[in-house]
Amino acid sequence: MINTFYRKWIILGILFLLPVIFLLFLYPSTHNYNTLDIVNEDIKETDFLNFIDKRKTNFEGNITILNFLGDMPVENITGALNLKELVYDKFKGFKKFQIISIASLNSEKSLENVKKELLKSDELKYWFFATTSDEEINKISKGDYYDYFNEFSINKIKTLKGSKEQKKRSFINYFTYRGWENNLIYEKLNEIN
Repeated sequence: MINTFYRKWIILGILFLLPVIFLLFLYPSTHNYNTLDIVNEDIKETDFLNFIDKRKTNFEGNITILNFLGDMPVENITGALNLKELVYDKFKGFKKFQIISIASLNSEKSLENVKKELLKSDELKYWFFATTSDEEINKISKGDYYDYFNEFSINKIKTLKGSKEQKKRSFINYFTYRGWENNLIYEKLNEIN
């Protein structure tokens, strides 16, 4: 009788304490989450964009990915499909997340075709499509793009470890995987010691 009494309390103790101990092990763990860098704080709003669905958005308070599709968006559809599979599908649940695809002013029909192709697999609630002039696109992209790459690559070079060849290989893999232009990557390789 005493034996069953102790066995009952031991089983209840294990059933209660084991999950609590497990949660205590998980509590101090760190998440593999890094905050996003703020590329530029004084960004021009989206007033210059002509949204094709009349669904407008802005940059203020949102995490925005700008996707430039150029004069012929259908020819760049592979990039848009990759962006959908690798980024949009993972982050579409976040309320502040959005993607804005921008094309040249006279390519509305082609941009509509890209949108139709993307809609075949899922809705695009947080994806906006717009057109604007080439001058406006250049105002957005060139200065910020190169400045951000320079800042980002300098910070990455500081964190590289290993021999010079290992550092170069790691640098190339890191930036090509993230879609940066090859000419920018190879220009920065000379700065690796």
